Amino acid sequence: MSGAVGVPGRGAGQDVAAEESTSPDRPVPADTDATPSGPPSTDKAPGAKESGKGTSKAKGSSRGRRTSSKKGKAADAESSAGTKTAEENTEAREDTAARRNAPAGEEPPRRRRTTRAQATPPEESTAAAEEPLPPSAVDLTQTEALSGRTPPPRERRTTVRQGELIRVLRDLRDRLGSFELVLDVPGVEEAREAQLEIRNQLNDYVLPRIQAAGTPLLVVLGGSTGAGKSTLVNTLVGSRVSATGVLRPTTSSPILVCHPDHAEWFLEGPLLPGMGRVPGPAPDAIAGDQLVVIATDALPPGLALLDSPDFDSVFEDHYEFATKLMAAADVWLCVTTAARYADAMVWQMLQRARDNGATVGVVLSRVPQGVGAEVVDHFAEMLDEHGVGDVRRFTIPETRVEDSRLPEETVEDLRAWLVGVAEDAEGRHVVIEDTLASVLDSLRTRVPELARHVETQVEQRAELARLVESAYSTALAELDEATRNGSLLRGEVLARWQDFAGTGDLLRSLHLRGRGARRSNRRRRGTSTRVRALKSALRAGLESLIQASAEHAAEQVIARWREHPAGAHVLAGPAREMGHASPELSRRITRAVSGWQDHVHELIRTEGVTKRSVAKLVSFDTEALSLVLTIGLLGYGTSEVSVEGGTSAVPQRLLKALFGAESLRGMGAKARADLRSRIGMLFDEEAIRFGQALDAVGIPDESVPVQLYQATYNLEVAR
Repeated sequence: MSGAVGVPGRGAGQDVAAEESTSPDRPVPADTDATPSGPPSTDKAPGAKESGKGTSKAKGSSRGRRTSSKKGKAADAESSAGTKTAEENTEAREDTAARRNAPAGEEPPRRRRTTRAQATPPEESTAAAEEPLPPSAVDLTQTEALSGRTPPPRERRTTVRQGELIRVLRDLRDRLGSFELVLDVPGVEEAREAQLEIRNQLNDYVLPRIQAAGTPLLVVLGGSTGAGKSTLVNTLVGSRVSATGVLRPTTSSPILVCHPDHAEWFLEGPLLPGMGRVPGPAPDAIAGDQLVVIATDALPPGLALLDSPDFDSVFEDHYEFATKLMAAADVWLCVTTAARYADAMVWQMLQRARDNGATVGVVLSRVPQGVGAEVVDHFAEMLDEHGVGDVRRFTIPETRVEDSRLPEETVEDLRAWLVGVAEDAEGRHVVIEDTLASVLDSLRTRVPELARHVETQVEQRAELARLVESAYSTALAELDEATRNGSLLRGEVLARWQDFAGTGDLLRSLHLRGRGARRSNRRRRGTSTRVRALKSALRAGLESLIQASAEHAAEQVIARWREHPAGAHVLAGPAREMGHASPELSRRITRAVSGWQDHVHELIRTEGVTKRSVAKLVSFDTEALSLVLTIGLLGYGTSEVSVEGGTSAVPQRLLKALFGAESLRGMGAKARADLRSRIGMLFDEEAIRFGQALDAVGIPDESVPVQLYQATYNLEVAR
């Protein structure tokens, strides 16, 4: 039993072995069960190393000493616990006695108890705090953490942080795919390309790289037509894996070469999810957007080379593949020649790779003999001028090509760099982390810049919407004026009014209270035909006026959109047939005008005759009087309405006599506000059609740039 006692997580035999290896002169007691009463002797016991039996006795003695020591410590702990308990009991009895003897209403003073922490000397407390955990305890903690019971805090924080970063990046990717830059405004082509690039880079590189950090370093070779990318790949691999020849372009599909250990990951992994996978060889028989994956032992584990199509190819899809692969590279190696290094496309792609966050290297190939130093120096000057002078540079002289490969000595520097990075796990990790960090850093400017382009689209949409609002606001103001100045009271409306007022029916609608009531009722039944005719004429005239105003507003919207730079794209969609009012507007107008006439009738009925002197003698027909109020609201008696017989002010005089000036103004204001509200709702419904046309075209609204800015901020927080 004594041999089983030791430090947790480590066997007693291991402890003794460690002690004996560090203290070979430890004495070996004669009796393993004896507990030494004093300090151990420093004299070397004879035969300690020569005899295995002596070594065994030493181990047993050590176990005995450990057992005795631990028993002594346990006894001391029990003794101190017992002493502490006795002291606490004594203090409790003294406190109880003090409370019993204290005067009534007073609290006896409590004894200041000395806690165990206070009783510990400062030297011992400091020593206990600074004493490190034994290695076995640390190992045990790590073992429990790896088993899932107690994860290390650092690992848990890293996992949570990585999960949050992935979530934020996915949200940004989704935001980028939720809108289109549909309006042809200045700079829109570059913005569309940037939107596609960022989204592809998140899908093709950033998210796969974060989720699979231990994958090989991907080196993508890009360059202009005839730069020798395929020849360079064949040379680095040591065999013909990529097609070469005099026909241009030679490489029609990307060729990826890697170690066999990584072939399955590249064939089935998340990298470049939008491209198909074809296992090699036979690259000459493959065409289209297929990624040909070739496994070879010539490349060390941790390194993959990708020969991309020419970025200046006559085929547009080759350029798209080249830029897509550039964004998915840990290292983008630009290959150009001494004859074509000054081409604008080379520098555009170099700047693009740097802006996208890639680690960039350049290979200047086919440098002629004799003038090589001059060409190399000029190329270095141009690199500095374009802000990419800090990239890794390699030079390949003009030489022979045999079996699609260059002489081995021409690529020694490049091979040493690539293989060195691949074989150095820490160095490879640094390159990958630097590229990934640079890509994420580039999103700080690339996403807000894209958001500003979206804001331009939003401004164009807002201008088109303001043109719609302006057209219908102008139509509403003109209609409001037309219902005030009497222009509506022409033709049939005026004829019906004169027929109603000139024949005495208006006065007969009013009658004295008392005896003549029955006679007046019979007369009113005879005048109802003229009342209905006047009401119908008023409704038809008002409906016609509103319909014409709506037609004019729709025509004005289309005309103004044609003049706007962004309107042509909108008019190519559903808006091209919206130059007239909607078919259902006529029905809505009829309902609105009828509702307004009922509202005016209700005002007359609820207000009643307010002047008491008149109300005692006169009663009236509410329907007839509502028509009188309508005629007055529509401007009867203004200068633009010619009325025979000098009766232009009849409605106003009659209404004032019955209701009083103050009450008449209140009813008129309510009736006019109700009419304007109803017409405004009709025009708003008409304007909604044009807003729906803007939505159908797909112009982003103001929420899109806000979401992009928020996604950029969330990314910074998650990092």
